[in-house]
Amino acid sequence: MEAVLADLREAIEEGTYPVGEKLPAESALAQKYGVSRSVVREALRTLQAIGMTVSRTGRGTFVQSDRAVDNPTFGSYSARDLMEVRQHVEIPVSGYAALRRTEDDLDTLARLLDRMAGETDDLAWTTLDTLFHITIAQASGNPVFRKVIEEIRDALAHQSTFVNQIHGRREQSDDEHRRIVRAIADGDREEAMAAMQAHLAKVETSLNIIVLRPASEYRIAEEDVGGTEDRPTS
Repeated sequence: MEAVLADLREAIEEGTYPVGEKLPAESALAQKYGVSRSVVREALRTLQAIGMTVSRTGRGTFVQSDRAVDNPTFGSYSARDLMEVRQHVEIPVSGYAALRRTEDDLDTLARLLDRMAGETDDLAWTTLDTLFHITIAQASGNPVFRKVIEEIRDALAHQSTFVNQIHGRREQSDDEHRRIVRAIADGDREEAMAAMQAHLAKVETSLNIIVLRPASEYRIAEEDVGGTEDRPTS
């Protein structure tokens, strides 16, 4: 998906598809890139999230701008709104999970980590990523927290797909998830919160990199989003 998205975005930025022009149909793009229509659909959805295209019912997808917006949208929520909520909800949630998790919670988290590490399909990995965060909310023992995360689950999935445009981001995220689970398993509330804070900081950094950099620079070096073991600064 990241390759399809990068190519389409670069074509829009360079004027191959100028503002106002209709993009080729999903089926034509799928044939061109040799991918499924679901992959093309996700790439088009991301282009719309960053404000470069607009979908018109029954007519197709049209180029709206040759530059990405500063604050993309994921489903019903903007990136800024989503990150603010995640920072105020998921950080304390991970701390409660460290204090209240059950063995079943830990088993579920461990299975999710294993499946994510072995998953080769980007969209399937994104689904597991969302389940991972919902499971941590469940482990907090507070059903309200789980309901909040479930409410934004579609937006989380779109955001995850968006962030994974960065080469190596999935592997980094897996490492960050493992650090969170280790802290929860150890019952270390402070470390669990620090690990989640570090994870969300890397997500936000990745979002900013993708929005600000042109498509030709998507595949950035790993050091641009920092090492996975860095502690957040206060």
